[in-house]
Amino acid sequence: MEKQEIKILVLIIGAGPAGLATSACLNRLNIPNIVVEREDCSASLWKTRSYDRLKLHLAKQFCQLPHMPFPSNTPTFVSKLGFITYLDEYATRFNVNPRYHRNVKSAYFKDGRWIVEVDNEAEMSREFYSAKYVVAATGENGEGVIPEIPGLVESFEGEYLHSSEYKNGDKFAGKDVLVVGCGNSGMEIAYELSKRSAKVSIVVRSPVHVLTRCIVRIGMSLLRFFPVKLVDRLCLLLAELRFGNTSRYGLVRPNNGPFMNKLVTGRSPTIDVGCVGEVKSGKVQVVPSIKRIEGKRVEFVDGKTKHIDSIVFATGYKSSVSKWLQVDDGDLFNENGMPRREFPGHWKGKNGLYSVGFGRQGLAGISRDAQNIARDIASLVCRRNKNKFS
Repeated sequence: MEKQEIKILVLIIGAGPAGLATSACLNRLNIPNIVVEREDCSASLWKTRSYDRLKLHLAKQFCQLPHMPFPSNTPTFVSKLGFITYLDEYATRFNVNPRYHRNVKSAYFKDGRWIVEVDNEAEMSREFYSAKYVVAATGENGEGVIPEIPGLVESFEGEYLHSSEYKNGDKFAGKDVLVVGCGNSGMEIAYELSKRSAKVSIVVRSPVHVLTRCIVRIGMSLLRFFPVKLVDRLCLLLAELRFGNTSRYGLVRPNNGPFMNKLVTGRSPTIDVGCVGEVKSGKVQVVPSIKRIEGKRVEFVDGKTKHIDSIVFATGYKSSVSKWLQVDDGDLFNENGMPRREFPGHWKGKNGLYSVGFGRQGLAGISRDAQNIARDIASLVCRRNKNKFS
């Protein structure tokens, strides 16, 4: 395998919304940077690993990247295709040109610079990047998580997949399908499967706040003016009026309100797209955690069993940073590849190491991180240039 050496001021790892936003902010300040991406496209999570009916769950004003609002005629809740188009136009406007098929193998700090080894899988060569600053922009959604369940791998006779592989419910019609996870993906997939005539059960393992898009939009707007506890009380009142007592159907709310719970645990409220109605009507059954699987028989922790043909795991993602960051000389990430420090101090480490999109703050958090990082690097470069000529 051939070796190539590339020297650059800033190396950005990951070409999702986080990487695109950071590169755009740096480009506006005329700071040289390179974006490397392991897939064959930018925003691969949106383009290749998301289901067809996906929409942004928050209003567009909370989802735009720096320096480019959505056009005024864009719907309030942007579709998957609409957001992909926005991201492509964003990259074009700010001259962001990621290098694709670049799989980062290792990154370490040596003699004042970051040495990043990258496999160029398109040309079968090894590239060595020497960067003054490195931005980890792979985010919290580096790779899908499927929990270890006794019997799943060794004995389950049906099909199981992560939600990142799920596209639509067409092939599941008439089947007994178990959806594991009651976040946005889990509830939306369960709803679609039910509408496609599947017999659906959904595993709800912990308390969950279920709100409508409208309630969340009201809450996020009010948070600019009122304390979070007051906003939570209003949102819970609206949710009670909309859904009634959801605990009767197995959807128990956490002790903290929806926005306080987000601050404390990092877990966002689930946006209902119709699944609560399916639960109430009995078309989607709520079940507890899985105890074990044997053949197509799934046993739950309450002792009950169900025949299941297919399982969709909407069980989230994990960071992939720990796979390539050899030694965290930047004192930024823990052993799980997540920042050691909580929001808002999560984005900057030592020795020129940064993270964007790891603050559990969604696209709005990515926008803030990208601007903070660009400003910080610009100030460091300016200071270094002044010292050079003083």
